[in-house]
Amino acid sequence: MEELGVQMLLWVVIGGFAAAFVDAVVGGGGLIAVPVLLLTGMPPTVALGTNKLAASMCSCTSMIAFMRSGKVELGLVRYLFPLALIGSVSGTLTLQFIPSSFLRPMVVVMLVAVTIYTLVRKQWGRESTYSELSPGSKAVAAAAALGLGFYDGFFGPGTGSFLLFTFLLLGFDFVKAAGNSKVLNFASNIASLGTFMYLGLVNYSIGIPMGIAMIGGALLGSRIAIRKGAAYVRPLFIAVTALLIGKQLLDLI
Repeated sequence: MEELGVQMLLWVVIGGFAAAFVDAVVGGGGLIAVPVLLLTGMPPTVALGTNKLAASMCSCTSMIAFMRSGKVELGLVRYLFPLALIGSVSGTLTLQFIPSSFLRPMVVVMLVAVTIYTLVRKQWGRESTYSELSPGSKAVAAAAALGLGFYDGFFGPGTGSFLLFTFLLLGFDFVKAAGNSKVLNFASNIASLGTFMYLGLVNYSIGIPMGIAMIGGALLGSRIAIRKGAAYVRPLFIAVTALLIGKQLLDLI
């Protein structure tokens, strides 16, 4: 395992905290965490696996915070959780045989569509209209959990945004959509992490310090989101999604 100097360890801790602060609410923490991990000199596959270790600690923390505040629809996510697990394991295993880069153009288009839709519907997500899912909506939610779990294990960027958007479509307000999405994000993170661990692609000496810093960032980020509500989550969601679009376009160029 790699030994970090004090300065690099400080960057890992600061980067992890900042990534978790944003990721705890709307996802997108990998925009910060993965580049920080690559700066340590580890191979990209190990950086992805190590990020999953830290991200699992982050998503677990924010999930618990949202659950304790009553911002999670337990009956629904209990049904969707195992589907996200299965999808994520399948995606991570598939990654070993097929490069994921071909997804980038499609992801850019989807993120642009999500951002435009959210900007146009200004009152969307301010109040929850969710009651019960119809059989058709339940099937769509199940397919989204399975598909986005696979996507998170296979490629990853924008998973938090897509999950949050899915719960908004089901009628939740921004805060409850964020809470529900963190439960499924935790499922996909731990499933993918287990697969990376099995393949020997996790650096624990770097991932654990980053994960501890992420716990602090996740606690602060989720508490602010719960306290300030949709007025805080909506603009953060739009900002992070726009950054994800920019990052994917830069990678394409």
